[in-house]
Amino acid sequence: MTIMKTYFAIAIFAIVFATGGNATAGEQYVDKTGFAVSGYDVVSYFSLGNVSALQSRPQPLAGKKSITAEYNGATWSFATEANKAAFLANPGKYAPQYDGHCVYGVAQGAKVPSNPYLWSIIDDRLYLNITKWIDLKFKWDVDGNLAKAKANWSKLEPKPANRDKVPDFDTSQAPAG
Repeated sequence: MTIMKTYFAIAIFAIVFATGGNATAGEQYVDKTGFAVSGYDVVSYFSLGNVSALQSRPQPLAGKKSITAEYNGATWSFATEANKAAFLANPGKYAPQYDGHCVYGVAQGAKVPSNPYLWSIIDDRLYLNITKWIDLKFKWDVDGNLAKAKANWSKLEPKPANRDKVPDFDTSQAPAG
């Protein structure tokens, strides 16, 4: 009977870990900049505060080519060494959900690229979207879209990352210095 309890406990732990952890683990979305999140410092998003879909968002800090780290098969750049250290201490906290793909796209059942300027912090997690219209549609029903994205992710996660171009985003603004 003790063995059954152990297996049961392991199964419960696995379910809790799988459903309560970050929505990452597949191939990270990387655009033509060669960096995750187009080279923007993911730690910097968490100091910008949240805004509605109709407001202009403050832009995250651009990372520097000289301050990088590897995580989830991608290169991440940071504006400061302190931000790099914070990321390395807890990358799951700072990395965007769904391996950097558009959260609304995942909610609709597809891996879609994302725009680093269209972001939301919800329950201390970073989410990205692809266009202003899609970002607005996502925000019309945040809870419903997050539930759909979570349900779809296990089917999408093993598929390769999307490599399409992001509309209305200039990837020539990759990190410098």
